[in-house]
Amino acid sequence: MANTIKKIAVLTSGGDSPGMNAAIRSVVRTCAYHSIECIGIYRGYEGMIEGDFLEMDARSVKGIINKGGTILKSARSKEFRTKEGREKAHTQLVKAGVDAFVVIGGDGSFTGAMVFNSEFNFPVMGIPGTIDNDIVGTSHTLGYDTALNTVVEAIDKIRDTASSHNRLFFVEVMGRDVGHIALNAGVGAGAEEILIPEEDLGLDRLLESLRRSKASGKSSSIVVVAEGDKIGKNVFELKDYVEENMSEYEVRVSVLGHMQRGGSPSCFDRVLASRMGVRAVEGLLNGESNLMVGLKNDVMTTTPFNQSVKGKMPINKELLRVSDIMTV
Repeated sequence: MANTIKKIAVLTSGGDSPGMNAAIRSVVRTCAYHSIECIGIYRGYEGMIEGDFLEMDARSVKGIINKGGTILKSARSKEFRTKEGREKAHTQLVKAGVDAFVVIGGDGSFTGAMVFNSEFNFPVMGIPGTIDNDIVGTSHTLGYDTALNTVVEAIDKIRDTASSHNRLFFVEVMGRDVGHIALNAGVGAGAEEILIPEEDLGLDRLLESLRRSKASGKSSSIVVVAEGDKIGKNVFELKDYVEENMSEYEVRVSVLGHMQRGGSPSCFDRVLASRMGVRAVEGLLNGESNLMVGLKNDVMTTTPFNQSVKGKMPINKELLRVSDIMTV
């Protein structure tokens, strides 16, 4: 490996996700394995601008692989979006002797890294950390698997109440622009209907589906709704509409909210984070830059930032069909 890089920084940016700590651990220990210095940057790009750095070694990251959130904290920096803010950040990195950095975050974090690289030719690699699984170039983002398990566990508990009281529950899950969590968790939890931004079910078809479920003998139903679904203005409007048109149902709403972003990461996310951290650091040591590490067909790959932030991961059409069949 080329060894022009002597010190690598790591930061977490944007929304937190389970597995970020495991990724920090992997970056720090891979640096230690290759005798490279490592520093942690607190509060994402905001901390980079302010020089809020901490030297880290292999022992600095003990006992964090199982912890949710991020020990380095996270923030969304308005100042980093300005040329002046990025110049301050670059000055701080140079002052600290940092030769490259790894950013763990989503498409907004990668966009910032891409611009920073273009302005200062500063080596950077990205690790996708977001529960939405909406980044092109990887089949799984860090935290997605854990979020799915959290949602399924919650829906399982809600179903107990739904079936006990013959109720219809609308369960809103995260997914402002994409429905990966809603679709996969809905299938996994046996939801009677799944509403996602990519597929406009329509109010009439929703009622038809619920009436069909009722006619088939189901006394209760679970409808999983991605927060970005376009049928109604919000999940409470959907509730009101169904109550007006199906008086036989007692309708309730459960918004899972930020509980989906917390909690101990699953084994899958811990392993994925470990693999991604190694690949990111070794990529920098091999002279790679401006790339996001990803998983494709269980192989670590890389995708240029400009490709990873351009589009959205398409919804799984085959899973949509499975969902329709399972609601018979």
